[in-house]
Amino acid sequence: MRTCQWLPAYKAALLELSAAAVGSAMVFFQSRSCLAALAVSCLLMRPVYSTAINTTNLDGLDQQARDILARATPAAPHFVVYGDAYDGTTGPPSVSQIKGFNVFALSFLLLEGAWDKAQEWTTLTAAQRSTIKSQYAAAGIKLIVSVFGSTDVPTSTNADPIATANTMAAWVKQYNLDGIDVDYEDFNAFDAGNGKAETWLINFTKQLRTQLPQGTYLLTHAPVAPWFSPNKWGGGGYLKVHSSVGSLIDWYNVQFYNQGSSEYTTCANLLTTSSNTWPESAVFQIAANGVPLNKIVIGKPATSSDAGSGFMSTSTLASCLQQAKAKGWTAGAMVWEYPRAAASWISSVRASSWPV
Repeated sequence: MRTCQWLPAYKAALLELSAAAVGSAMVFFQSRSCLAALAVSCLLMRPVYSTAINTTNLDGLDQQARDILARATPAAPHFVVYGDAYDGTTGPPSVSQIKGFNVFALSFLLLEGAWDKAQEWTTLTAAQRSTIKSQYAAAGIKLIVSVFGSTDVPTSTNADPIATANTMAAWVKQYNLDGIDVDYEDFNAFDAGNGKAETWLINFTKQLRTQLPQGTYLLTHAPVAPWFSPNKWGGGGYLKVHSSVGSLIDWYNVQFYNQGSSEYTTCANLLTTSSNTWPESAVFQIAANGVPLNKIVIGKPATSSDAGSGFMSTSTLASCLQQAKAKGWTAGAMVWEYPRAAASWISSVRASSWPV
């Protein structure tokens, strides 16, 4: 088997990818020619935003190489939209309807199986799914599934984290998705303060990563912002989860809503100083407590009817993103949910920071 003497230098230079992503790509390409490896190295060094892929650059690669590149973890900013409601279309929306987003989360895969948009995905033929995936990839959009949501309470119902992770990872692979989002909302388990919720999440995340390797599949979490408050949760909260498995999680789609009528409704208490009710849970406070700033994606409802509280107008949210970016934050924004959040919504939100 032929190897390339210059390959380690190029491997070290791929700073835009996670270490696991680089490793996966390079182990594969060491069995190819030096020229192919150099070409792929050049491609990988380019950060990925929500721009379309120039497929002519991939003409020399076989399908396995294309799959590795297509699933490689994109660089921030991440613009994530969840889809749970039926919108008249079976499956995910067309790429034109969500232009400006780079992740669409089919919602939800539950303990009992797929529901709503996730279930719709299973009703399509393999050829239909392949066509949609190709269209999404060409537009720079990852297609993932979100699990649990407010319906499931896996810790409280004693679901086995290992078996659950194996089942859900197998579903991701079976239906050829780009990854999984963990929308864990077992509030009673967290409030108990005995550490069972955190332990469950840690074990679940570890097992997911054994089945869905980093750099090949996305793995995100969607915690509510208060779970990052220090010294608030008996089991350590999401700071404990992060300290244990944060390196396995690509980013956090943090829910800065449904936490009280005045919580996270101004740029100040969203970004720099949260209330005494949920201390140190604003974006830059979470970062100060050890979570990388570029992993803290700001989540908001599309309209006031999409959440009980925490709504911001698109113009206010756009201003918050602009202020955060000026301070070095680049993580991006998440929204619940499509179709009330579509191309026009994200265009407005990105207008002052990353214009579409």
